Amino acid sequence: SSRQFHPANLLQTVKDALTDSGLNPSYLELELTESMLISEEDNLKNSILSVLKELKAMGVQIAIDDFGTGYSSLSYLKRFPVNTLKIDRSFIQDIGKNEDDAAITSAIIAMAHSLRLSVVAEGVENLVQLVFLQAQQCEIIQGYFFSPPISVEDMTNMLHQFGNKSLINCES
Repeated sequence: SSRQFHPANLLQTVKDALTDSGLNPSYLELELTESMLISEEDNLKNSILSVLKELKAMGVQIAIDDFGTGYSSLSYLKRFPVNTLKIDRSFIQDIGKNEDDAAITSAIIAMAHSLRLSVVAEGVENLVQLVFLQAQQCEIIQGYFFSPPISVEDMTNMLHQFGNKSLINCES
């Protein structure tokens, strides 16, 4: 939330958490929404920008969640140090039924790749959506098609069960 993303404590909180946990910063991804970027005053926005740049310099990954649902300018993509765009499920849910959603999703993926950003598609629920997103070379696809949200214990068990094997193979 924007309260948690307040620049006054965020940088030190992240540094402390990384030190305490021993986690490699590249494995930490912080998500912010478009609305967080546009709803703040300019001086606070500049502080957030400064903190995000420091976090990225440390190796922390920065993602914009629910991309496409806000009213932000595309200039934020060049101004803010972002690694990943997470396409909102509202664009994904009607792929296969609505040509506009497919076109918008395709354009977002192409734009992100042109900016050397990775892309996550949220809310994938069927094979038509999955195949479309794979054809667009979307790097990460998540949603109920694969699994509903699960507990840490269930995820640990699933990882042990499958090891390094791919959980899904759509090429056959």
